[in-house]
Formats: sequence, C-alpha cells, structure tokens
Amino acid sequence: MKIALPSCGNQIDDHFGHCEYFTVFTVDTDAKKIISSEVVPSPAGCGCKSNIAQVLAEMGVKLMLAGNMGEGAVRVLNNSGIDVLRGCSGDVKDIANSWLEGSLVDSGDCCHEHEHGCQN
Repeated sequence: MKIALPSCGNQIDDHFGHCEYFTVFTVDTDAKKIISSEVVPSPAGCGCKSNIAQVLAEMGVKLMLAGNMGEGAVRVLNNSGIDVLRGCSGDVKDIANSWLEGSLVDSGDCCHEHEHGCQN
C-alpha cells in the first residue's frame, strides 16, 4: 500500500495545497513497516486546484496523512480513490509509523475559508 504526506523538509506541511513536495511511503500493513519512500514534487501554485490527486492515485496512493486541508481538497482526493486523515503534525516517518500502529485518527480539521493565496 502507498501513503502520501504533504511535506516540508521531513515534517508534515501545515497545508496540503502549498507543500514543498509529497513524501510517498510504500508500506506493508501486515508487518507494520515502511518498505520504501519516494518524493513527488508539488505542483506549481495551489495543490488543491492541480492534478496532484490524479498523479498520486496513478502511483497507487490510497491514503493521505495531512495536517490541515479544505473540504474541496478532501473531495478531490476521495474522488480519486484516496482516503484522507487530517490533524497530523511532526516528522513524516514518525507519522507514517504511528498510522501503521493504528494510533492516528482523523481530526476533521479543515480550512473553512480559502485564504491561502490560491485564485479561483
């Protein structure tokens, strides 16, 4: 299984639509371990209006572990077959391992206003 995390350095980026890149981990959910990782460049501009959901889905990503994310972005990801778990923060590898251990739950945190510099 593949999971993606919006990243800045080795940390979860606070806002999905403006991350530096996505860290994509291939994980073994039975063994509860990370098998490999890769970096996917973030699209220029606002990620929530890009094709990043489709790109990640085509790579086999099934889950996005994120910090904050608007409902529109959640819908786009869900429509591409990617589940979303919000409220994550900290080191991307630690977050992935916490999810593998079953200790993360969706916070429901979302952007209610689109005030992050994106233009309609």
